[in-house]
Amino acid sequence: MDKKTIAEKMADYGQGLKFEQLPGPVVHEVKRRVIDSLACVLGAYESLPAKIARASAPSIQNGLISSVIGGGETTPEHAAFANGVMIRYLDYNDTYLSKEPAHPSDNIAAALASAEAFGKSGEEFITAVAAAYEVQCRLCDGASLRARGWDHVTYGAFSSALAASMLMGLTRDQTVNALGIAGTGAPALRQTRAGELSMWKGCAFARAAKDAVFAALLARNGMTGPAPVFEGEFGFFKLVSGPFAIAPFAAGDGQFKILDTYIKYYPAEYHAQSAIGAALDLYTEIGDTDEIESVTINTFRAAYEIIGRGDEKWRPKTRETADHSLPFCVAAALMDGSITAFTFSERLSDERISGLLDRTKVVVDDDLDKLYPEAMPNRVEVVLRSGRYLVKEVIYPKGHPKNPLSDRELEKKFKSLSEWYFMNKESGRVLDALWNLDSIKDIRELMKLLGRGD
Repeated sequence: MDKKTIAEKMADYGQGLKFEQLPGPVVHEVKRRVIDSLACVLGAYESLPAKIARASAPSIQNGLISSVIGGGETTPEHAAFANGVMIRYLDYNDTYLSKEPAHPSDNIAAALASAEAFGKSGEEFITAVAAAYEVQCRLCDGASLRARGWDHVTYGAFSSALAASMLMGLTRDQTVNALGIAGTGAPALRQTRAGELSMWKGCAFARAAKDAVFAALLARNGMTGPAPVFEGEFGFFKLVSGPFAIAPFAAGDGQFKILDTYIKYYPAEYHAQSAIGAALDLYTEIGDTDEIESVTINTFRAAYEIIGRGDEKWRPKTRETADHSLPFCVAAALMDGSITAFTFSERLSDERISGLLDRTKVVVDDDLDKLYPEAMPNRVEVVLRSGRYLVKEVIYPKGHPKNPLSDRELEKKFKSLSEWYFMNKESGRVLDALWNLDSIKDIRELMKLLGRGD
């Protein structure tokens, strides 16, 4: 009988996983997720939350140093926060859907900061990122947090702490301590994603990553942490998630969870991706959206609960609410024939959007619900004033493992979001480095390449 605690299992996994054990497709997917995340960083660079996060990072010249992309050098934990905000803010980074949804590329900020501060190689960085994906997704498979009022970023404290511990060279016992410190302080309220959404929606995981990096630094210097963090009398199981068993972590020929995650094709909450795709397919058939009599979005229950109900979804006042509004995303796609990062700022006060939202409803379809979470199905029905009926259903949105983005499509996403930033640098040169991430001897080389060149 295995008497190891979950934290001990995580620590042993991090201690034992080696780059040579990662199958080629896993290494490639880590590279793809890094490319995708850095595209999101640069796409969100000029947003107000990104500016606030960069301004809040102290400038340092000595000690352990990590880079804020485009914003100088700071402590590893502050770099994890600032870069994490930029990765997440546009709601354009990858997704995993299970009992608990997640955005596992959020872990990349903690891994980058730790790898840079400790001079780790591309291979070591890739291994830590793969482990973080594995841990967070397995936890999401274990139990729903949102059903109990907690936010999904709570699980990220463990995965980011493990990645940081691996890259800082912590021992097995130190890693258990880091997981205990990070996990005990991790539970985050689901209020972050309820009602009218604030800037914090895109910053909550970054805070978890910051605290996880700090927990690893403390453990490295000898701080002990509460244990057992999951199974204890007042531990995670009893107070946060309820008890669950965690599936074995993948190594060697195992099915790594990163292969089950999804890259986003549109900058909006993932449950809306197939509805956006369906609406865009209908756009060319409609012509003038003023001729629309009604719109019905048939969806699955999780999408309805997260982005399809609540008065604020029909009159979003913030960007954060708009990109988490299923009716707004569909209405904007039907009106513009596109969804971009600018949609959720430029269209907020548009009276034509408001009028179309008044003619839009969202309903749960039991047949579609049965397909979730293996599929992300949405069906959009439009009735025109002429009486004409139009319908489009999408089961696997672009970016889903069963309908994946090609490497070329991912590069296009990277270039579209980043070319403004590099100015006299070629974004292609940066992409070459990222595709060869496992050849980089020191992650500091990559961070220098990502620095702003004039």
